[in-house]
Amino acid sequence: MAGKPEFDPQLIISYDFPQSTYTYTERDAALYALGIGACTKDAVDDKELKYVYHQDGQQSIEVLPTFAALFSVGLVEQLAQIPGLEFDPRLLLHGQQYIEIYKPLPSNCCIINKATVAGLHDKVKAAVLEIELKSYEKESGVLLCMNRFSIYLRGAGGFSKSSQLYSYTKYPSSQTLAYKIPNSQPFAVYEECTQPSQALLYRLSGDYNPLHSDPMVAETAGFSRPILHGLCTLGFAVRAIIKSICRGEQNMISNISGRFLLHVYPGETLITEMWLEGLRVVYQVKVKERSKAVLSGTVTLNRFSSSL
Repeated sequence: MAGKPEFDPQLIISYDFPQSTYTYTERDAALYALGIGACTKDAVDDKELKYVYHQDGQQSIEVLPTFAALFSVGLVEQLAQIPGLEFDPRLLLHGQQYIEIYKPLPSNCCIINKATVAGLHDKVKAAVLEIELKSYEKESGVLLCMNRFSIYLRGAGGFSKSSQLYSYTKYPSSQTLAYKIPNSQPFAVYEECTQPSQALLYRLSGDYNPLHSDPMVAETAGFSRPILHGLCTLGFAVRAIIKSICRGEQNMISNISGRFLLHVYPGETLITEMWLEGLRVVYQVKVKERSKAVLSGTVTLNRFSSSL
């Protein structure tokens, strides 16, 4: 891609996405919870039934914090509209996801989304694009959450005009969430099997990329079969932290970060290891069958659970 005039970093970083809306109901929130494994082990789990059922009616169900990641799903389809950005959509990978929760998400809502380009980096063989999305409750104008995610565009690198590789971010280094997986024994470990149909269920929440459902597309991309959505794996990990550290209190979570390391095949077993560092949980998810780390990151709490 080096020397291609149509790849214009300045045009890319100055782009503002059109304002958009995202409307969801309690049915969507419940379907998402099932898609990331809630109540799979126990259909009447006293810590998770609240995400799919409430005796006072479905409008009273509670919403998992990672549901906020769905607000950004449609943005990936809009990348082709960014002037100056040239890439092959078949070579796109989700690199990292960061979520800040400012208020508990309502069980049904109309959201106003405002998105901007937050960073662009030349990695020679690839370009890394960072997007920031702020989501407001339409009726009140209250800021509910913020997503920031990075997308790895294979084959789109090499656009720098000098020997110094191009790198832009709107965030100072002090705002990046650095962490290291400890060598010590985890504070908690949670093991859970995904279902062979997990990706087919999760895709109903809005991510219809055929990589997760079509065997031919998966084979073309180099996988033996369709793979699980990275955000689904993130949902499993945060559920494990809510159950093990937060004792079922999902509103203890202030922010979530996740770095996607490797694919997961539906039906594989996820082992989430957790280390408590003050109000921060450092975590790592491994696939039991392949003994490989697939996801790592941090979750920051706003308080300790009274039962810890």
